Amino acid sequence: MLGRYVALEPLTDGHAVPLFEAISSSPESLWTYMAMGPFPDVEAMAAAIDRMNGYDDRLPFAITVDRRALGFASYLRIDAPGGVIEVGSIVFSPALQRTRSATEAIYLMIDNAFELGYRRCEWKCDDLNAASRRAAKRFGFRYEGTFLQGTHYKGRSRDTAWYAITDRQWPGLKAAFESWLDPMNFDDTGEQRTTLESLR
Repeated sequence: MLGRYVALEPLTDGHAVPLFEAISSSPESLWTYMAMGPFPDVEAMAAAIDRMNGYDDRLPFAITVDRRALGFASYLRIDAPGGVIEVGSIVFSPALQRTRSATEAIYLMIDNAFELGYRRCEWKCDDLNAASRRAAKRFGFRYEGTFLQGTHYKGRSRDTAWYAITDRQWPGLKAAFESWLDPMNFDDTGEQRTTLESLR
C-alpha cells in the first residue's frame, strides 16, 4: 500500500532491526495496552514478528517512511465471507507519532479494506486506553459499545471498546482524509491548517 508519505509492506523478520531501533527509545507506557512488548533486544522483536505472522486471521504490515520501518499495524479478525476486518495491533515509534505518515498509514489500511470489498472495518481497544479512543474518534470510527471483560492480557482483565466504519460511511470519511493529507493543508513548518475532524 503506497501513499504520499508512507508505504505499508508485509511485516517480516527483515524489519526486526530497523523496527527495534525505531521503537527502543519509546517510553514503557507505549506497551501498557498492548498484549506484546516491550522488546529487550532484536531477537525478541523478531520472535514477536514471527508470532504475528502465525495467525490465519491476521496480516501484519511494516509502516515505512523513506524505506525505513518506523512502526507496524495489522489487519485482525479477518472475516472475508462476512465482510468484516479490524485494523489494530498498532505501534508507532516516536518518529512516527503525530505525523502525516501515521495518519496516512491508517487511511491506507481502511481504504484498502473497502477496496477489497469488506463492508465493515473495526477498531477495538482497551476501554482505559484514552489515546486509542481519541484516535478512533479522530479517524472517524463510531463508538458502538464496550464489551465487559472482553479479553485478558498481561495478568489483567480488559474491557474492550468497539468502534467501526461501514462501507456506506466511508466515501465521506475518505474525502476528508484526502483533503487533510493534501500537502496544501500543511504550512512550511509542517503544521496542519485544518483538522481532520473539521473536514468531516
